[in-house]
Amino acid sequence: MTKVTYRVILVERDRDMLSRMAGMLKANDAFDLAATFHDADTAYGQSSVFRPTLFLIDVDEPGAVDMVPRFIKSYPQAQILGTMGQWKSTVAEAMLSAGAGGCILKPFNSTDVLEALKIYKRRGQALPTRTLALFSPKGHSGRTTLATVLAIELAQKSGESVGIIDADLQFGDVAMFFDAVPRHNVVEATHDINLLTPAALENYFHPVGKGVWIMSGPLQPEHAELVEANRLIEVVRMAGCLFRYVILDLPVGFNPISLALAECADTDILISMLNSGQEVRHMKRSLKMFHMWDAYGKRVYTMFSGVKNCTDEHKRKLEGELGRSVTLMLPEERRIKDVTGSGRLMKDLPENTPFVEAVADFAFALISDRR
Repeated sequence: MTKVTYRVILVERDRDMLSRMAGMLKANDAFDLAATFHDADTAYGQSSVFRPTLFLIDVDEPGAVDMVPRFIKSYPQAQILGTMGQWKSTVAEAMLSAGAGGCILKPFNSTDVLEALKIYKRRGQALPTRTLALFSPKGHSGRTTLATVLAIELAQKSGESVGIIDADLQFGDVAMFFDAVPRHNVVEATHDINLLTPAALENYFHPVGKGVWIMSGPLQPEHAELVEANRLIEVVRMAGCLFRYVILDLPVGFNPISLALAECADTDILISMLNSGQEVRHMKRSLKMFHMWDAYGKRVYTMFSGVKNCTDEHKRKLEGELGRSVTLMLPEERRIKDVTGSGRLMKDLPENTPFVEAVADFAFALISDRR
């Protein structure tokens, strides 16, 4: 017999739905259904006697999401999942921001609840998702190298899960960096997104180890036209329920996909290879677009790769030309090229190099930023 793990309070305003879901929970020994309520306010006031360890709260009920911080404060020992009749990304994101573990669709069965709890435990802390979009004005910038190394460092240093979505829809090679052959890709995910839940979307990601998962780009360049920007945004938003950090490897330059994803991300990272003065000019022109989003609290970082002279003096010179602070100057390192080109990035990433140490410091700064 399965040991009882969760003492559950179930909140559902629809009586028939409440009865149906209560029966499912009672049929599984992993749950002890302590009490049921028709509204969150009553559940909040009367649940203390039951010493619950799990709340399943109907977030279709008006005001239920706003009450989550009160539940967390009064019942710190309990996990909280929202239940909804139809998936709403805005509500799921609000629940994460409020400190809940996440959301599931109803009617659910006991397996759905256990799977959701497993996913949200792996995701990390009950905090809002950090979505980072990596943009480059021109190609050969080291964007994918930065995206993949940053993912590894974030996962290692935070102990939380990181998902990379390869949105370079014609020539993405994130999977190649990890020598991975995913079963699914971004085309399938965007096609199916309106039928998916976070648990189902997880199958479209491929684990590459140490807390890093990837969603690969299309198999053929011509398949890029099958991806609609609005559907891809929904994939990104639902991925936030699976991963504490979502990294978007964008296509080169300004186009409908790169603009849409850069706008929906809370953090934009602009990176360019520094070979001549032209890259600084391209970066400066690109920043004019990103400045429009500064007022909304978005973080915008500028970085240069392939820098031969990574000194403070050189950095100040670049900042003077750019008219903005430079977050990182990344040197060109042969060892990094070797491990990415051979697909050994996860296994053989050289930790004690200037490139990796700089990215690791940036990852730590992102983890420490608890805005």
